[in-house]
Amino acid sequence: MLPTSALHPASDDLPLPRQTRAFIVLVALLQGGLLYLAEWGADHGVAPFAALGGRVCWYTLILTVPSMLLLSVQTLHDRRLWQQLAVVAAVFAALAGWAAWSATGAPGLESNKVLTPFGLSVAAALLIALPWLQFRQHHGSWRASYHALFEHAWQNTLTLALALVFVGVCWGVLTLWAELFALVKIDLFRTLFREDAFIYLATGTMAGLGILIGRTRQRAVQVMRQIVFALCTGLVPLLASIALLFILTLPLTGLQPLWQTRAAAAILLCMVFGLVLFTNAVYQDGATTPAYPGWLRRVVEAGLLTLPLYAGLALYAVGLRIAQYGWTGERFWGVVLAAVASAYAVGYAIAVLRPRPGQWLAPLARSNKMLSWVVVALLPLVNTPVLDPYRIVVASQLQQLAQRGGNATPDLLQDDLEFLRFANGRRGYHAVQALRDTPVFANDAKRSRQLTLLLARTQRWQEPQSDDALRRTRMHDAAELQAHLLLAAGSSSPDPTWWSALAQGSLHNDSCLQRDADCVITRRDLDQDGQDEVMLCDLSGKFGVTCTLYTRDAQGWYRVDTLNSFPQRSQQQEALREAVRQGKLATLPRRWPDLLFPGGKPMRINSSANARKTTETP
Repeated sequence: MLPTSALHPASDDLPLPRQTRAFIVLVALLQGGLLYLAEWGADHGVAPFAALGGRVCWYTLILTVPSMLLLSVQTLHDRRLWQQLAVVAAVFAALAGWAAWSATGAPGLESNKVLTPFGLSVAAALLIALPWLQFRQHHGSWRASYHALFEHAWQNTLTLALALVFVGVCWGVLTLWAELFALVKIDLFRTLFREDAFIYLATGTMAGLGILIGRTRQRAVQVMRQIVFALCTGLVPLLASIALLFILTLPLTGLQPLWQTRAAAAILLCMVFGLVLFTNAVYQDGATTPAYPGWLRRVVEAGLLTLPLYAGLALYAVGLRIAQYGWTGERFWGVVLAAVASAYAVGYAIAVLRPRPGQWLAPLARSNKMLSWVVVALLPLVNTPVLDPYRIVVASQLQQLAQRGGNATPDLLQDDLEFLRFANGRRGYHAVQALRDTPVFANDAKRSRQLTLLLARTQRWQEPQSDDALRRTRMHDAAELQAHLLLAAGSSSPDPTWWSALAQGSLHNDSCLQRDADCVITRRDLDQDGQDEVMLCDLSGKFGVTCTLYTRDAQGWYRVDTLNSFPQRSQQQEALREAVRQGKLATLPRRWPDLLFPGGKPMRINSSANARKTTETP
């Protein structure tokens, strides 16, 4: 019996003309050259590549339109192909323009937060829409059979996979070439292969040859497809059994452990999409029934019936986070993926509940075709003002700030403002600008200055100031220092000699000598020698406190040690800072003293290194 693909050959299975084969390689080479042009232009400040927005539009068009052409071209005189390329180019240019606008417009924006989801969603939309476009290209109609869509989809996927493998193998050979000649001190090839221009042009050529192999060597692609289908046929029952077993376990464990993790929704969605993908590979075009015994098909069907539960739990998990902390970009995309997973889960469950005699999961074909259109429409929409995720995220985070009002801790407020300012594109930056006019910030000089400094920053994660910069901006007057530095509750002011030493810079703590420093002084006799020591704690660190201990001898004050405490949770960090302000300092005597043999150096016992492990009892 002939394979399915032999019985119903797709139009693009016909041999490619020699002219088309050369065209595919040339387009791929040109694609690599145009990508190199963008990098060269960005390095040399040449428009439109000097600006991020121009590069976004360029990369979007150069990576999508030629790729569609490489996978679809049959003859160079195909009018429908060029019409479709023009439409796709126009749509993606508009989407890229919106993404470029969102990711730019302020210094220091984390553009990857906007552009990474944009790139992935655009690529997914093109990959899903491409079988429909290819069918229309060959038949002039959108009324595609599921078999034709299935053939096109797997042909495209495996061709791209083959091209990727081919590129990797080629670069492995070139690397061997370069290293072989480097053994005899000939570095010409190593230098050449590391040139950006060569990398782009060679990779483009390799990709074109890989795609050409995938499109002209049907036997190789068919072998790859049969291997993939065989693997999926063996794994689907296992995956379905795991899905079923997990659902049966939930009544025993309860749902609470799910909500205590940050990865519940992602793992649940992986199960849904994994089982959907593997089942599709087994179902193929629906023309044959998988070679499972009846009881094993029932296991697979039971696993498919659990998919709505997985999708529902994923939606609920994301919803809990949104209710607690508001929307973020990650949660928005989590909702989108969970909604798509729910649609597929319901479709696959219906396919199980509405069987047809002689055909396994018969409604699956219709469900997959409908959902492919839904996804193709949804993914572009989330990259337009219609479903702009950052409009939703910014509005949600502003609402969270308004609800907390002036009750937010300084650290939590700073984190929220930094998230708005840097991680939400242009909309987030404009939202932080607008906060300056709200009463919470306009009537609070400290918070207003906090906003001004935040808007002026050029990066989210700032490096500490250099020692020279700190010395240039520090205070030098002892009286001014006494007015700025706070005393912990219950602590008296240090001796005037300590203030003088601090002002002169001999105590080496310039970070606490800045006018905007948040430092606290604790005076206490810590070693019980009858003389008070002074501890100066810097509370401005993002993750905890840093304290410097000072004592004095006949020569004056000097630094004993610098101590750090960095709790893991932000609530604990703020509690620690408040404890320092309140002077809640306790001394913990060491159980083991230092040891000394005459003529030797003191030895310290590190008891924690070999501490006996204890088991906590409930």
